[in-house]
Amino acid sequence: MRPSSQPTPADRDAAPRARRSRFPARSRTGEDPALRAAYRLCRRTTRRHDPAIHALVQLMPAVLRPAGWALWAAANAVDDLADGPDADAAGRAARVAAWTEALRGDLAAGTSTDPVRHALVDTALRWRLDLSGLRGAMAATRDDTRGRHFADWAEWRAWCTEEIAPWVDQVRHLFEQAGAPMTPRLDRQHDYRRFIDGAQLTDVLTDLGADLAEGRLLLPREALDACPGAEDALRQGRWSPAAAALVGTVTDLARRWVTRPALTRGMHPGAATVLDTSARLLRAQLDAVDAAGPALLERAPRPSLPTRVRILAPARLRARLAWSLTPLTVPAAPPAPPVPRRTPATARAWEPAAEDTALRTPPPHPEGARPPRIAADRMPTHVAIIMDGNGRWAEQRGLPRSAGHRAGNVAAREMVYGALEIGLRHLTLYAFSTENWQRDTEEIAAVLEATRRELDEGPVRDLDVRQRWSGNSGKLPEELVRSLLREERRTRARTGLTLTVCLNYGGRDEITRTAAALARAARAGDVDPDLIGEDDFARHLPHPDMPDVDLLWRTGDEQRTSNFLPWQATYAELYFTPGHWPDADRRDLWQAITAYGRRRRRHGAAPLVSPRKPAVPTRPE
Repeated sequence: MRPSSQPTPADRDAAPRARRSRFPARSRTGEDPALRAAYRLCRRTTRRHDPAIHALVQLMPAVLRPAGWALWAAANAVDDLADGPDADAAGRAARVAAWTEALRGDLAAGTSTDPVRHALVDTALRWRLDLSGLRGAMAATRDDTRGRHFADWAEWRAWCTEEIAPWVDQVRHLFEQAGAPMTPRLDRQHDYRRFIDGAQLTDVLTDLGADLAEGRLLLPREALDACPGAEDALRQGRWSPAAAALVGTVTDLARRWVTRPALTRGMHPGAATVLDTSARLLRAQLDAVDAAGPALLERAPRPSLPTRVRILAPARLRARLAWSLTPLTVPAAPPAPPVPRRTPATARAWEPAAEDTALRTPPPHPEGARPPRIAADRMPTHVAIIMDGNGRWAEQRGLPRSAGHRAGNVAAREMVYGALEIGLRHLTLYAFSTENWQRDTEEIAAVLEATRRELDEGPVRDLDVRQRWSGNSGKLPEELVRSLLREERRTRARTGLTLTVCLNYGGRDEITRTAAALARAARAGDVDPDLIGEDDFARHLPHPDMPDVDLLWRTGDEQRTSNFLPWQATYAELYFTPGHWPDADRRDLWQAITAYGRRRRRHGAAPLVSPRKPAVPTRPE
């Protein structure tokens, strides 16, 4: 779906020239001539297929450019395998699958006989990139060979997130590894996703003629139905008023998506220059689509040379200044593997490595406290906790609210230790609600960063705890989502406590999304809408195997459930305590479980009473 025509001399002039002396120096590629040749091939491929991308890579510092070429060339290689006209759909899908599987083996070996994969493997190892997210992108590209059809823009954006965003994220991680963060602020995550959507939509419009020639029209039914007659005209190769209206409407939408002026606030100036220039080039490309008219069906339009020079010339100056003022973190070159076999270091680039250490037992309580003995029939299976009072705890001590959240993480560890010691099977913690976004931005950032650090470095990682996450990924930082998903994968085989962290979670949001999933299943014919019952709904929850909550405990002297697990906690026993969450430790969990064991749970049934003899009626006087 990328333009494959040869660049014109004007294209070559517009792309900033890389001095041969600046090409991967030996300090970055070593003495391996095959590796140097592989990076050169990636550079030529990038420049030949997409001069605009090549120009953006040239705005990176010289030390990052080879990695940029390798990532783009790899994405292009997979795309070409899926789009090639020399094989049928099954053959193209098989080629993508084979390339993906070969990359898995190459990462294990630390090298490759394929030059593009050779450069990509070196990039992943050199810059410590986690390529596991690309598996889904490559699988989505493989599925493209069977044809894509989208009901609405929501489905179209989901495809974009699945297939395109992982490649863009690798570039962002590359900047972060070099010490030049490109991560958007928390309140700009939505803008970041829309920007990626806009870039992909620009690509779809640019390649409209080539895609139609191969029978593809990668626009959602929602857009096509809004312009009756446009689809038939385009598939017949005609530029009708309806087709012009459709292209104009979609072009305007793409322009809105890529115009995000506040997206780069707070970023490193060099990274911000690359992203800002990308937005300007995309808008120039959309202007070219607008101006193309009927020619759009015959060839991919390009911005004029003066337009490209007007955008790129000042961008090169800004980028050069930004990088000259910034000391970058350049990792040492990875040693060549002595034998082509999987090692934990290389395995992590593609998938989480197998655990190589024995799981630890929880540390003892500082005062030597031991859990009480609870009869099996009095032991809850699932305890859920609303961890309330972190901010108030800090304010009472004259500390910033962020200190309260850090102390709250220590209390959460204590609950995990106590749950393991007493034999609890499921523990769910309410860490951050969908309503918490109304809080101060700095406090939100502190909560989410503390959570990410706990996932990456916390002592719970080495315990027999299966970690899961429940919530909505929208608005959450990509780094945090990646850590959550990584820990889910890494701990999925553990059989001790199942710990579910509810992050950006809202009970109504969960029920709404579950209802939408059930509606889609009914529309697809998977369920009969007239026969839908509770079990059908439960199967479409994010974690259908989560047992109902037996005990819901809230700290902080508040007595409400705050939109927490409304489906699962319908019959939960409620337990409220006045102390703030940072003051709690595992003994409080044991006390809550003990109190639960004293209660009689009826689930709506009448209480059992001792049989009595019926009273003998007396005759009225």
